[in-house]
Amino acid sequence: MKPALALAAAGALHAAPAAFFLPPLRPPSLAGAGDPGHVALTFDDGPSPLSTPHFLRLLEARGIRATFFLLGTQVARAPWLAREIAEAGHEVAVHGWEHRCLLRYGPRRVRDDLARARDVIEHATGNRPQWIRAPYGVFSTSALVAARGLGLTPVLWTCWGFDWTSRATARSVLRTVMKDLHGGGTILLHDSDHAAAVGSWRATLAALGPLLDEIAHRGLQAGPLAEHGITRARAGGGDGARHWRAPARRADPPPLRRWPAPSSR
Repeated sequence: MKPALALAAAGALHAAPAAFFLPPLRPPSLAGAGDPGHVALTFDDGPSPLSTPHFLRLLEARGIRATFFLLGTQVARAPWLAREIAEAGHEVAVHGWEHRCLLRYGPRRVRDDLARARDVIEHATGNRPQWIRAPYGVFSTSALVAARGLGLTPVLWTCWGFDWTSRATARSVLRTVMKDLHGGGTILLHDSDHAAAVGSWRATLAALGPLLDEIAHRGLQAGPLAEHGITRARAGGGDGARHWRAPARRADPPPLRRWPAPSSR
C-alpha cells in the first residue's frame, strides 16, 4: 500500500467511531438504552461552583439521583464539589480531562487524558468511575481502546435538551427532551456552561423540575446509569477500588443542604 493510502486508511480507522455521534448509527448499549421502565438522567461538563450546586439542591429536594460526567480540569479546580456530588448519592463518570475533541489526539495522549481524568475524579470522590462520554460525544478508535483498558464503558445518549446555546429556554429544553424520550432512554443535559453559552445552564435548571414531573407522569423512574440496566465493562477485579453503589432510598425527600437558591439574574 502506498504511504498516502496507508495514511488515509489509518486516519479513517481512527475517526470511524465518530460516526456514532449520529443516533441512527449507535448500538443500543452505546446510546444508553436500558430498562424500559427507567430513564437515565445524566449531566455533562461540570462540576461548576456557579451552577452545579443548584442542580444538586433541586435533585435532592426531589429525591432523584443522576450520573454526572465530570471534566478532570473542573474537578481539579473544585474537588470539594465533586465530593459533594458523590456524597449526595450521585454517580460520577468521566468526560475527559478537557472539553476537547479526542479526534485531535493520538493513542498515548488519549489514554493519558482519560486516565488522568479518571484518577482525579476517584481521588476527589473516593469512587472509581465506570462510564465515559467523550466531549461532544465524539469517540475515536484510540479513545475506545483506551477506555476499555481503563475499565470505562462508553455511553452516549438517546435524547438531549439542546441546552448549551444562548437561545435555549426552559420551554425549548423540555420540548426537545420530551420529543425523543422513551422508557429506557438516556437524557443528556448540562449542569455547567463551561463549554456552552454563558448562563445557558439556567434554562436547563428551570426545565429540570417540569421534566422530572413529566417522567413521573409517564410512569417512569429517573435515576443514574448504574440503575439503568446497561451491561458495564469493568476493570479487572481485586484492585480494591470502591465503585458506586446506590444508597438506600428514603421514604421522604432528604433535607436540603447548605446550597443557596439560584439567583434571579
